[in-house]
Amino acid sequence: MSSASVSRVSERRRFPRLRLWPQSLLGRLIAASVVAVLSAQAAGLVLIAQERERFVLQSSVREWTRRIAETTQMLAPLAAAERAAALERLSAPHGSFPRHAPPGGLHGMPRGPLEPSRGFVRVPLLPDFEQTLKEQLRAALGPGYEVTVGRTLDATRPAISIPAPFFEAHELAAHQDTALRYDVGVRFPDGDTVLYRIVRLPGGAYLPRNLVVNLALLLVLLVIALYVAARNITRPLSALARSADSIGRDARPEKLPERGARELRDAARAFNTMQDRLRRYLDSRSRVLAAMSHDLKTPLTRLRLQVETLENPELQVRIGKELDEMQAMVHEALALFRGLDDGEPAVPVDVNALLAALREQFAEMGASVTVDGRALEPFTAKAQALKRCLTNLIANAINFGTRAAIVVEDGAELTIRVRDQGPGVPEAELERVFEPFYRLESSRNRDGGGTGLGLSIARDIAQAHGGTLTLANLPQGGLEATLVLPRRR
Repeated sequence: MSSASVSRVSERRRFPRLRLWPQSLLGRLIAASVVAVLSAQAAGLVLIAQERERFVLQSSVREWTRRIAETTQMLAPLAAAERAAALERLSAPHGSFPRHAPPGGLHGMPRGPLEPSRGFVRVPLLPDFEQTLKEQLRAALGPGYEVTVGRTLDATRPAISIPAPFFEAHELAAHQDTALRYDVGVRFPDGDTVLYRIVRLPGGAYLPRNLVVNLALLLVLLVIALYVAARNITRPLSALARSADSIGRDARPEKLPERGARELRDAARAFNTMQDRLRRYLDSRSRVLAAMSHDLKTPLTRLRLQVETLENPELQVRIGKELDEMQAMVHEALALFRGLDDGEPAVPVDVNALLAALREQFAEMGASVTVDGRALEPFTAKAQALKRCLTNLIANAINFGTRAAIVVEDGAELTIRVRDQGPGVPEAELERVFEPFYRLESSRNRDGGGTGLGLSIARDIAQAHGGTLTLANLPQGGLEATLVLPRRR
């Protein structure tokens, strides 16, 4: 496994993925935007609720002060008997408290005007509700009246009930059990005392339902707009990813449409330019390699004919081996450099039949090859390229490990493992053996060392199919080559 793969695995272990968080860019953009909008709306609702509660509470204090002051000044000039009768009527359980006292006073009783100089005290904040109400009542009634405000301790005590303003009767009834009650005692200059009972809802002002509905509709509209905008961003990126993935699969991939935002158009234009340069490079390389192949085969053939005329058999055999090695190197180098532009189409390949045929071929050469497991269905690939890849892996296992054991695992990915019983490869060399013409010191011999191109060609073919090829030493000894080919559903 490469160092980059190990790094990615360690990163996933340190930072596990959130299961509920989308993995696509489109999903993340929408999710992040929705979370931001919801957070902003929640903060706005909190601020609106706090400001509304403060406004309603201030207005309620002013309204309570006005009603208590008006009623007190209407009761002040009455005689003791008339005042007691009026208090009894106002304190009755089903008694009604007028929102605005009539001009002639309460039930025909004279009404004492409020002095203009005694206006309401405007307090921006209400850190202490009882203290604020007391100060406003004192300012409204004047210095001749004593005011006390406190929580209701005895709800059965007769008092003039003043409900919370700005609330409908059904809202007050729905919160009757949780409502807060306060007793306001006002002492007249003559020593008589009247008791008022006010009702305050604990939650302050409740937000209207249409506000929440409007915010929900706004959220839906924002999500739709965000989806359209995010899709316009991610669609060109998805096309770019598909085009990049097609490099190595298609010899002549189509150009990427240059559309979207300016940055996306610039990226598509740069990608198309890169494709053109790569295509020209491949074409130039193919022409050079074709010329090299022709130029190298001619002198090699001429040398082989000259070797046949030698009268020394030992020298003839030794030079023949040298020529065979050179011819093998030319053949494999051409196979490596031909690479992606071989023009072979991808077709469904019966992997089971291919492995069986390879096992028979190596068996005819006296090599031991076993196959365990089966592919569940054909795999779409370049048939000759896949055969070359598997042949190189099996030959490598036989050359360095005497035998090859093949294990096939199928599912979302087709995994083919080729194991041998050889000495293995040092950990530091597991990646270097994929480099072209690189051979271990122990394999630098004429008989079994090879050219150092087999694994390079095999990995190129695996990557051309979107897969991977890795090497690992087995615990019990030997080397395992793992070919992973993703299935395209």
